[in-house]
Amino acid sequence: MAHILKTLNSWFWWENIWMPVNVSWAHFVDRDGLVFPRPHQLYATIPYAFVLLIIRFFSERYIAVPLAKALGIKNVRRVKPQPNPVLESYFRECTKHPSQSEIQGLAKKCNCTVHLVEKWFRRRRNLEIPTVLRKFQEAFWRFSFYLVSSIAGLIFLYDKPWFYDIWQTWVGYPFQTLLPSQYWYYMAEISFYWSLLFTLGIDNKRKDFLAHVVHHLAAIGLMSCSWCGNYLRIGTLVMFVHDTADFWLEAAKMFNYAHWQKTCNTLFIIFAITFFITRIILFPCWILRATLYQPTYYSTTPVIAYFLFNGQLLILQGLHLYWGYLIFKILRRFIFVKDLKDDRSDEEEEDSVTDNEEESTKNGNKNGCGSSKHPLLNSSLH
Repeated sequence: MAHILKTLNSWFWWENIWMPVNVSWAHFVDRDGLVFPRPHQLYATIPYAFVLLIIRFFSERYIAVPLAKALGIKNVRRVKPQPNPVLESYFRECTKHPSQSEIQGLAKKCNCTVHLVEKWFRRRRNLEIPTVLRKFQEAFWRFSFYLVSSIAGLIFLYDKPWFYDIWQTWVGYPFQTLLPSQYWYYMAEISFYWSLLFTLGIDNKRKDFLAHVVHHLAAIGLMSCSWCGNYLRIGTLVMFVHDTADFWLEAAKMFNYAHWQKTCNTLFIIFAITFFITRIILFPCWILRATLYQPTYYSTTPVIAYFLFNGQLLILQGLHLYWGYLIFKILRRFIFVKDLKDDRSDEEEEDSVTDNEEESTKNGNKNGCGSSKHPLLNSSLH
């Protein structure tokens, strides 16, 4: 096994994969004031990711929660359905949305009314949907990171010649020194996406869950490959182009949860405009042009990393087109229906109980089809 791993490692770091012709790893020894990125430095992103998770915990608890309260978001406790093994088993093994005939059969089996079975399933489904406060906390964390990274990216890049002339990304390649700003920019970005992968199981799940998994893995793989191949200049531009749109979306989500609809709509329109400019126009016409077309002027024999790097960028562009389609659908509905609603998230279902239903629950629904004492607040979710 050790021999196999050693062989695979040697294949993976074969110089013809990463380096131009007549260049070897031996050339990437720090010298004459030049500092080069080292693949082993990427291991540091894992502990950095846990540092970000700690920062996230405290920022969500001590900043996001007070902010949510100031915006009028209450921490509503969900109504839990009373324990019922029959309904629970059906919910887990058959369907979360039973048909009317299935509900009638379950009502007879549990010896309770059809309405109470419907209410049980509604409350059980709601338990699997994060509360509005929880969604606000998640949006706040993403907003904070994307805003800080966008500001930091602008500070790091505004005085760099390749920020204004994309051809400068290849001048002197591959012997381009690693700047301290590039190091921390990469470490922060890769660590952030690792932290998002670590929390996928507890974060708000959307209908494009798989797309998010692919996006996070592609982002980590893309940044790691660009680090190993010393594509740092173009890599920082890719990160900056992506972060500048995302914090507008997270801000729109936060105000949506607070029911500040006019503010939410304005922020979402700004996000949509920024998204289409950066992801649908700038990314393919500026970034992809620089990675697909311009390298041919500097080398007539592209290395394997050229195809690996561009393949991941094209996957990313495919995700841009997918999300652009979803954004277009939301904007079209807003224009014609005046409703900004994100199709990716499940909605909490309205749950109200009458005094008679509560009383009947308290006084003897032995099969557990009744309701809890605390009705859910209906909320408009994205």
